Amino acid sequence: MRASVLLLLGLSAPTAHVVAANDIVEEVIVTATLRKQALVDAPISVTVMDQTMLRDAGQQHLEDVLTSVPNLHWAGGTSRPRYFQLRGIGEREQYEGAPNPSVGFLIDDIDFSGIGMAATLFDVDRVEVLRGPQGMRYGANALAGLIVMRSVDPGNQYGFSTEASVADYGTQSLGAVATGPVESLNSAWRVGVQRYRSDGFRDDVYLNRDDTNDRDELTARAKWRWQPSATTTVDLTWLHADLDNGYDGWSIDNSRRSQADRPGKDTQQADGGSLRVETQAGSLGSLTVIAALSDSQGVSSFDGDWGNAHSWAPYTYDYFYEARSKRRARSFEVRLASPDSNEGIAWLVGAYTLDLDERIDEISVGEYIDPFSPEYSGSSDDSLQSRYDARNVAVFGQLDGAIGSRWGWSFGVRAEQREADYRDSGIQSGLPRLTDTGEKDTMWGGQATLHVDASDNTRLFATLSRGYKAGGFNLGRGAAIKERFEPEYLWSLDVGAKGEWLDRRLYADITAFYMRREDMQVATGVQLDPIGDPNSYLFFTDNASGGRNVGIESSARWRINGQFELGGSLGLLHTRYSGYRPEGIDLSDRDQAHAPEYTASVNATWRSPLGWMARVDVSAIDDFYFDVPPNDQRAGAYSLTNLKAGYEAQTWSAYLWARNVFDEDYVVRGFYFGNEPPNFDNKRYTQLGEPRQVGVSVRWSLR
Repeated sequence: MRASVLLLLGLSAPTAHVVAANDIVEEVIVTATLRKQALVDAPISVTVMDQTMLRDAGQQHLEDVLTSVPNLHWAGGTSRPRYFQLRGIGEREQYEGAPNPSVGFLIDDIDFSGIGMAATLFDVDRVEVLRGPQGMRYGANALAGLIVMRSVDPGNQYGFSTEASVADYGTQSLGAVATGPVESLNSAWRVGVQRYRSDGFRDDVYLNRDDTNDRDELTARAKWRWQPSATTTVDLTWLHADLDNGYDGWSIDNSRRSQADRPGKDTQQADGGSLRVETQAGSLGSLTVIAALSDSQGVSSFDGDWGNAHSWAPYTYDYFYEARSKRRARSFEVRLASPDSNEGIAWLVGAYTLDLDERIDEISVGEYIDPFSPEYSGSSDDSLQSRYDARNVAVFGQLDGAIGSRWGWSFGVRAEQREADYRDSGIQSGLPRLTDTGEKDTMWGGQATLHVDASDNTRLFATLSRGYKAGGFNLGRGAAIKERFEPEYLWSLDVGAKGEWLDRRLYADITAFYMRREDMQVATGVQLDPIGDPNSYLFFTDNASGGRNVGIESSARWRINGQFELGGSLGLLHTRYSGYRPEGIDLSDRDQAHAPEYTASVNATWRSPLGWMARVDVSAIDDFYFDVPPNDQRAGAYSLTNLKAGYEAQTWSAYLWARNVFDEDYVVRGFYFGNEPPNFDNKRYTQLGEPRQVGVSVRWSLR
């Protein structure tokens, strides 16, 4: 083991052996919906991971706990997950076109949809995952669902804590969290800073380095909560995330041993802030105002040939790709809801606007010389500067009512208009390129829900919803194949049940869904120059006439007694294309890409009144297709086991943890194309997930 010291600083939760004395499952509140409500009452398929679960099951990043969420999957190809799929719907890489995410992603109300690398778990209070179209909540960017992260709120007492750990692979981090009140201003503050460092899990044997796939991640958060009156709360949040990670993720032999002479980068530097005001507007009810802004810039680069002059001799084969991006997002939302005491029909109305600007500067350079067949030799020196501007404006409304003492209903509609402009310029295949185009889409979605309390502790519900996703533009040479793609619409019927039993020691839910996709947006790819230029592998988005996504998702949590707790989740998924024939192949009987037919997890936690604890997490993922033809390859099914054990006292705690205990090799992304001279035969290439990692953590807190 390459020993190192890992310092993670965060305020510790209440001591575990005190919490364990409570035999009931704590009430969980869903905050990501338009109205806050208890998890057991929310007529929606949702997973809520609280601070205790994130600390028990996670370590550093949202990536650590993704397998706990049914029917949530992610695609590799980056240093950290940022392309997610819910119920089989979502993007798989950054090259598919102008920003057009299917899965919304918010951190403290700041929009990070499509750029979720900043999802570190440091000082995070909860993660909520809403599955299915969230047109009412977030509109065009939440066709498949919505992921919401919220950091810990400021405390009314002074506090400070630290944490130190030892881990392999050169993992190190340093941080601090402090919180306290400002009584003279009726407010409280919280500040947290963390630096995380790791050599990564790959070795570059050509450069004799073990850090070309490293992680260097800085996260800083600050929150200010002001309560000018008993009915008004003002939250001001600031986030700075600087992820300066290496990217050397591919090898010709599909191992963790790279031969690259020019390893790439995968960086994201983001600054964001949000203002959230919740107040009572007299007899009108409650008013919520949310304003957020963010500025992000990043670099994504890689060695296109995955080798070096020695490994490819006698051929000269050297390619490199780099994209530098800048993104600015501004959003504003206002909601007015009827008073909680209002009898009869409850109402909510609101408006939302999002202004998004993104610019990407790409280069793709390289040379291939075949000394035996000079006619196949060539070079590329391509560049593309693209600019994308989009403005979304939406209005929405929702009504909620009751039918008798047990039945209830909800109905909501959202109308949204998006105007987008795209332009680019550059050199592609030796020819000048100039594009200037735009598009305007008017879309609508909504939901209708009927629920019944079958008993005092069981709720049944059925929801019919319509989601939508705007059309868009393919970038660069992709536009030569298909310049634009049309908006996609999705009808979803969810039928579910949830409840609490055994004196509130057991919580469980189950939802069955049927989703029908219209003008389904499909990402695909083709290699324009199959001999000599690996950077000519081109991604673009097309439309199929439709698709079907059907499945079941369920979760449970059972507090057996004050010491033992069991939990688990299960997602079953069946997907199909409709009216789509890439390469002339009918895909009507084939699963959609990155849509495993099952995702499952189980966990068991023991906490002794004496302070000892232990936890085991086991997750399993079915095999799945990487893409559509010509990439018709699949990743194999796999399972992962994580362990954690330790001791928790009032002011300090210590843990021994191990992730991927059995060191299983599993695939998170794959391609099928030619990348080896001189014949450049199509071959399966895969990126492996993280191997086994072992560490020890110690936390100390002062209150």
